[in-house]
Amino acid sequence: MAESLPEVWLRGPVEGVPAPLQPVAHALLQAREEVEAMMAGFPDEKLWQRPAGVAAPGFHLQHLSGVLSRLFTYARGEALSPSQREALKSEEIPPQPDVTTSHLVAAFRRQVDTTIEALRGTDERTLATPREVGRGKLPSTVLGLMVHAAEHTQRHVGQLLVTVRVLKGS
Repeated sequence: MAESLPEVWLRGPVEGVPAPLQPVAHALLQAREEVEAMMAGFPDEKLWQRPAGVAAPGFHLQHLSGVLSRLFTYARGEALSPSQREALKSEEIPPQPDVTTSHLVAAFRRQVDTTIEALRGTDERTLATPREVGRGKLPSTVLGLMVHAAEHTQRHVGQLLVTVRVLKGS
């Protein structure tokens, strides 16, 4: 029997991540582990099924990657790129048939890795820096965007878990 690891936040600091951003790193790494575990062996033919009309697993997987990319773009003080805006529009649309569960999980894994690297490169002195969000230029801060990215990711992982359990019949 494999030894079970404690949750990520109980494993100590994430190397190189500033102390105020440790909870963000822990939440994102926990989400990555949970997604990888729940999606292991998930059948590709169920990726776009919507039991009881809820969002499909494929949507959640695309959204998880996309939201991290978008929120960290805003945290850098940048506007979304045309490709990010296009990706946002297409999150609920099934991608090409050759895109599999493992492809979407790998994309999320890479996005979490990219995001953790962004946390490592964040100067603590910039956390209160004002940032604008979206076309409406709604007010936030670097820290607000990063914390929201973590909470939004955790919320969607929970929704994904429920949908996957229904589709797996457990």
